[in-house]
Formats: sequence, structure tokens, C-alpha cells
Amino acid sequence: MVNEGKKTNMKVRKAVVVAAGRGTRFLPFTKSVPKEMLPLIDKPVIQYAIEEAAACNMDLVVVVTTPDKIALEKYFTRDTELEHILQKTGKDDLLEKIKCLPDLANICFVHQKEQLGLGDAVLTARAVVGEEPFAVILPDDLFEQREGILQKMLDAFHKYQSNIIALRKVDEEEIDRYGVAKVKELTEHICQVLDLVEKPRLADAPSDLAIMGRYILMPDIFEELATTPKGIGGEIQLTDALKRLLSRQSMYGYKIQGEYYDSGTIQGWIEATLALALNHPALSQRLRAYLHYPKS
Repeated sequence: MVNEGKKTNMKVRKAVVVAAGRGTRFLPFTKSVPKEMLPLIDKPVIQYAIEEAAACNMDLVVVVTTPDKIALEKYFTRDTELEHILQKTGKDDLLEKIKCLPDLANICFVHQKEQLGLGDAVLTARAVVGEEPFAVILPDDLFEQREGILQKMLDAFHKYQSNIIALRKVDEEEIDRYGVAKVKELTEHICQVLDLVEKPRLADAPSDLAIMGRYILMPDIFEELATTPKGIGGEIQLTDALKRLLSRQSMYGYKIQGEYYDSGTIQGWIEATLALALNHPALSQRLRAYLHYPKS
């Protein structure tokens, strides 16, 4: 029987940003540079995730990474020497851009010991998150609505006081790339999750609603992750743990609309770059002319 939990108006104060993958699709570049440091216009992918959490007023952002990704931690650390150079050369606009980085959010870094998948990466944050609900952000997944997605999921959490996962309709040929949900429709944007299947064949998929990289999770997920056996790819799958959690807790899906970009693939990264550039005030006009792209 599903336990609806305590309706105590719990608040989500912490966000976990998972940045521990090897980024093998971008080799050889990612041999020495973290995938999350790939630029999207003038900011790395990781910064968009941190800004998204900050826009939702998170008290703490926990970045799960690996010891070799020193560049991520250095990026959000103050560089007084560079600040002095920019100030001395009168590059005040650039100075402001780098001075604000350490203050984007209250950030801490935790290291995943082994590459055991998304589920294990989330479990790595357990000691910092503690016994409270938290958000999970996968930086690779970028949405047209940006931080609006997470805020609407937080609004849904405020109402249901239970697990919320982001869902989006995907094409048939993409089904086997995602965790897929069986749902009961409640409103235009909200559904109740009845079952989850990780990377099913099309014939076995319960719907065309795939899990996207945004979650609001109850702390009970940590107990499930700690006991979930390795699944597809020899990794601890977050979807498998969520499926187990469904037996004792309710779960809801927030259905995303609008464009989605997977910046963790080469094509998705190029598409995300173009989409952002076509709407960038300093780049849009010349780029649209170059591409013979109509004005918006």
C-alpha cells in the first residue's frame, strides 16, 4: 500500500546537481576537460544548472562530481589575479561576469567514488542532503522554459508533498533511451505515476512519457538507492529505485512542454548552442542573417 506521507508543508531547500559522468561522447575533448564545462555561448553547461537552482531560492546546491574534475570547483572559486588584470585593463563588463560566480549560490562539492551510475551519484549526496526533500538537476537536460520547469515542479510539490518527476513525450525511436512512466492523468500538466520502466523496448513501453532530468524527491529515495541492485549497464539506476519507492510512496509527474535539448550529445549540444544564440541579444541578428533564418 502506498503511504501518502505526512502533509506537513515541507520545503525543498537543497538541490543536487549531478556532474560525475565521463562525457565519453565528447572524447577526446573530455579527456582533460569536464563535459559540464562545455560552453553554451559564454557560459559552461554547469552554470546554467547552478543558476536554475539559484532562481528557485535553494539554500544549498550540492554538486556531485569526481576528484579529477578540479575545473568545476575552480570555476566557482574567486580568482583575484584575473580580477586585478581585468580591472587594470578597464574590462569592467568581464570583471562583473567573473566576480559574480562564487556568489551565484551556496555550493558544496561531493565526490562519487566509483562510476556506478546516476543512482549512485544521487546517493553520494545523502550525508549533505539529510532527511529532507530535495531537487535533482541533470545539467545535460536543457529546456526552453529553463528555471520555470523546476519552479513549477516545486509548486506541485507544495501541493502534493510527495515525489515529483519531470516527464516529456518522446518519439517512438527514442523510447529505449529513457526511463518511461505509466501514468494516470490528473490535470493538463500533472499526472500520477503508476509504474516506471528503465529503457524499455518500444513494445514494452507503458507510454510515450519519458523521464527528463529534473526531480523533486523525498529523502526515502536514499534508502532505496542503498539497496537497489545494479541494473542496465552494471549501474545503479535511479529509475529502478524510484520504481521500488512507488510501492510505499505516491509519485507525480510534471509534463513538460516546449523544446528540449540534450547537451550531453554532440548534436544536442550544437542544437542548444544554436537555440540560445538565435535568441541572444548580441548574436541573434547577425546569426539569423548568416543562416538565412527568419526573424522571431
